[in-house]
Amino acid sequence: MIALDETDRALLRALARDAEQSAGALGRALGLSQPAAWRRLKRLEEAGAIGGRRVVLDMAALGYGVTVFLGVKLATKGRASLEDFERAVTAIPEVQTVEHVLGLYDYRLRVVARDISDFERILRRRIMTLPGAGAVEANVLLSEERRPGPL
Repeated sequence: MIALDETDRALLRALARDAEQSAGALGRALGLSQPAAWRRLKRLEEAGAIGGRRVVLDMAALGYGVTVFLGVKLATKGRASLEDFERAVTAIPEVQTVEHVLGLYDYRLRVVARDISDFERILRRRIMTLPGAGAVEANVLLSEERRPGPL
């Protein structure tokens, strides 16, 4: 764990709002010079506090109007079945995230589809045929609010 001061936290909050900002723009917003802001960014990246910057796609605008969270319980458990399931599920392009979780289900998947009938096709033909797939529970996303986190 890296020690963060208030300037580091402010820098991370600013990046969480807009990851495209340059070190110069971040420095101006926080009262730092461009080199000082760049050094802090570099230190945070090297320490692993910043794991990268990404583009957030609007799935609805791209034609994927349905997002479903699936809880998947494996029919058989063991190291080989976990690895087989993970390898196969990550090859499905509509599966946006794969989370190995503790609880009622073994995995939580975020799946996007064009509509409900497209989701049914993905579920029947791709997800339910995965190695080790057992019980599945679906929750359709109605709305989402993104929060920047505890910083």
